[in-house]
Amino acid sequence: MSPSSKTFIPAFGLGNPHLQTLWGPLWRKTVHLDRQRERLWLDDGDFLDLDWYGPHSAEAPLVLVLHGLTGSSNSPYVAGIQAALAAQGRASVALNWRGCSGEPNLLPRSYHSGASEDLAETLRHLKAKRPLAPLYAVGYSLGGNVLLKHLGETGSASGVLGAVAVSVPFRLDQCADRIGQGFSKVYQAHFMREMVAYIKNKQRQFQHDGREDGLAALAALGSLENMRTFWDFDGRVTAPLHGFADAEDYYRRASSRYFLGEIRTPTLIIQAADDPFVFPHSLPSANELSATTQFELQNKGGHVGFVDGTLRQPGYYLERRIPQWLADAGRE
Repeated sequence: MSPSSKTFIPAFGLGNPHLQTLWGPLWRKTVHLDRQRERLWLDDGDFLDLDWYGPHSAEAPLVLVLHGLTGSSNSPYVAGIQAALAAQGRASVALNWRGCSGEPNLLPRSYHSGASEDLAETLRHLKAKRPLAPLYAVGYSLGGNVLLKHLGETGSASGVLGAVAVSVPFRLDQCADRIGQGFSKVYQAHFMREMVAYIKNKQRQFQHDGREDGLAALAALGSLENMRTFWDFDGRVTAPLHGFADAEDYYRRASSRYFLGEIRTPTLIIQAADDPFVFPHSLPSANELSATTQFELQNKGGHVGFVDGTLRQPGYYLERRIPQWLADAGRE
């Protein structure tokens, strides 16, 4: 497939959506990057860790990369896109959402699919730090949902010149249902283990640091046992920690599908029709999209997969398509 092609063709033997989805975390060779970490202190006293890579010149285009649920800047797709962007002469900075950089964050609250306030604060910081750099953003899965929500909330004042969102859970309630079906229950079980471990790890850190207020806030959540579904976790943990009435309220207020029509930033959405996290009816229709949004629905690709080439020499479609689109957007 030529690098300029907009059609994704899976590697022979990887046509199955689950193989596409699992290839990156299970079989992709690690991309090692020599990155510089910066700690961004937030207005509420918490922090985010940012991992910088690529050219240091003041005017080099800068791309903010946003990882998905239980991921980090070390997720294979994050390191992969940072390497691809650097090869194009672009700087990038990978955001680790609260508590995702290998160190628990300082507040009881964590990150979630609607945490656009943290994205907005990060963008303000980047614009102040590199005011001459054209600024773009790329988000995957949860990160893509947060990005689209932010773009819709801010309209023409988004702070970025262009954005790409990949494998977006547009309707969080429907995706919580979808991941509880069939083989996708395997992903659900994985996420539950990781998310409960995230909270327990924070409890241990609060205990060690003597943070009584934080411990009390987490203790008020009740038992962390027997949480099997996203509805369980988001109802008992996400909602009370972040000011939502319940899981349904959180899903309604955080789902990016409700914000798409207000986007004014040039935006590319890349989605696979066989995404095992997303029902086909969860995808937005053409009349829900703003005039500045380009929606590319591929037949195959799984969830943040899009592995092409061959099994011997796998290729990564997103790491060609995204830099190409950003380059084109920068010329317009």
